[in-house]
Amino acid sequence: MARTHSLSRRTFLAGASAAGALIMLHPFSLRAAANQAHLRIMETTDLHVHVFPYDYYADRENHTMGVARTATIMDEIRAEATNSLLLDNGDFLQGNPMGDYYAYERGMQDGDVHPIMKAMNVLEFDASTLGNHEFNYGLDFMFKVLDGADFPIVCANVARGSLAENPRDDDLILPPYVILDRTVTDGAGEEHPIRIGLIGFVPPQIMTWDSRHLEGNVSARDMVKAAEAWVPQMREEGADIVVALSHSGVGPAAYQENLENASLQIAMIDGVDVILTGHSHLAFPGPQFEGVDGVDIASGTIGGKPGVMGGFWGSHLGLVDLMLERDGNEWRVVGSTSEVRPISERVDGQTRPLVESKAEVEEAVREDHEATIAYVGQPVGETSAALHSFFALVADDPSVQIVSNAQTWYIEDMLSGTEHAGIPVLSAAAPFKAGGRGGPEYFTEVPPGAVAIRNVADLYLYPNTVQAVLINGAQVKEWLEMSAGIFNQIEPGASDQPLINEDFPSYNFDVIDGVTYGIDLSQPPKYSPRGELINADSSRIVDLEFEGQPIDPEQQFVVASNNYRAGGGGSFPEIGPDKVIFEAPDTNRDVIVRYIVEQGTINPSADGNWGFAPMEGTTVLFETGPRASAFIGEVEGVAIEEAGEGEDGFARFRITL
Repeated sequence: MARTHSLSRRTFLAGASAAGALIMLHPFSLRAAANQAHLRIMETTDLHVHVFPYDYYADRENHTMGVARTATIMDEIRAEATNSLLLDNGDFLQGNPMGDYYAYERGMQDGDVHPIMKAMNVLEFDASTLGNHEFNYGLDFMFKVLDGADFPIVCANVARGSLAENPRDDDLILPPYVILDRTVTDGAGEEHPIRIGLIGFVPPQIMTWDSRHLEGNVSARDMVKAAEAWVPQMREEGADIVVALSHSGVGPAAYQENLENASLQIAMIDGVDVILTGHSHLAFPGPQFEGVDGVDIASGTIGGKPGVMGGFWGSHLGLVDLMLERDGNEWRVVGSTSEVRPISERVDGQTRPLVESKAEVEEAVREDHEATIAYVGQPVGETSAALHSFFALVADDPSVQIVSNAQTWYIEDMLSGTEHAGIPVLSAAAPFKAGGRGGPEYFTEVPPGAVAIRNVADLYLYPNTVQAVLINGAQVKEWLEMSAGIFNQIEPGASDQPLINEDFPSYNFDVIDGVTYGIDLSQPPKYSPRGELINADSSRIVDLEFEGQPIDPEQQFVVASNNYRAGGGGSFPEIGPDKVIFEAPDTNRDVIVRYIVEQGTINPSADGNWGFAPMEGTTVLFETGPRASAFIGEVEGVAIEEAGEGEDGFARFRITL
């Protein structure tokens, strides 16, 4: 059956005539001859409901985010090209309080249009694919949101029920691809038809990350296998060029089944002309990809094909420019460039916008924006001390402590009277807002006093649900060994060595409360950031004790966590669905709210249950937000001092081990 889609309501924008003399056309538009056409593909990815340039957690404008601001550079960038296409690469539905407000407070009725769809409709997106976070609120909610889109949304690897033997026989929840019938203008001003195929993919790990919504309802196929099946059919149906919307990072050069980051493998499939990537919250082409196998940041190619990754939250617009040449009645790619355009820049330590927001986009979502601000401002309790995450990666931390306290409180109550009552309950929690790719302002900071929903969402960003696993003392140690991989190996006696491995995400740095332990940084990490065993004989976790005694490797423990980690997220050793003994109907955030409501006033002081093993004459450096200086005196058990300015607006601190 032919799966085509014609959008004759809008042809490509003729940029030169629309923009006037002040716009500099792309070289492909200037050089295109008769039977040659310049096609510009614009990409957004990982918008996570960020429409306004506004941080709902901090209750202030933020110049680094918001598709309303990205929209303004879209206008400029369209004008630089004779023909253009605007595509989204997924993860648009969850990720800030506006998403939660619609999912948990307001709800979606039939016929409602979600604010992210309102914004994307105003911008006249040509198509999108699904990201993993589209599934966070359940399938019914997702489909109600998708119904409001004025553009096609495709996904080639998620099927209703079980997978078929042949991928083409899968009962897919959305069309695997769409073929847009368009008209392009060549260098001589002549118009020609072109058929552009767009196919989408989402990581199969959704089946783990959102098993409570998906198990028994849908199945996810390996992205590469799905692409190998469907791309040839797109060509058979007359697609002149094929663009893969891969909500997936770049990943390893060698194929592995069910890769989470498979964009490199998808790009190398015959018939794929362009690869749009995302999921990793990075900008490609960019220095983070220097030296990555199969990637060329100079030419902007992934697996030899033009590719791009447009940052996150609207921070950048990804651009792939194609020089197309008409051969008979067919088009082929004869040249390409790739780049990312930012919406902000840092000057003298300050972030400033490069463009203003587009009023039309903001007005479309104004009521939802104001309702979200009111929603997150509702108070739930009091805190006697500041909650902050500036030192969450280097010392036991109040923002992580409060999450652990709430999880322990909840699980102990839930297991009361069950077969697992009386088994010691530990709690694993990680810092979510700890700088990194989020920038120097991406930290939790809640002052003493009233705690609002805004603050709880700031403490716990994701709509995970509470789960508990049953493991033994030996597995507790391996869990911590994996977490300790966030630190670089440190040479004893050396000065000012970098402490943090920037390839290790902070959300995988679990602190386990209920035990005490040290981390010996002189040892190499036992596991890689992907959970691979790389130094089997290493033992970074030292002095691991429970109730003041060395932990018994055979003793059983219940560990409170979330559905992501308990389901295998992060590839922690021996942690997976087979260890789960309790699946809560409540989100971690709801549990934190209930805990604060019951306590009335919380005391968020960290209990100092972990620290670094001493290393005489050794210092290390780490970077955190500039606001950290105000809290340096509150960090106990660690010798920290200021060490000047870091890079990109961060502040540098020194620890004496």
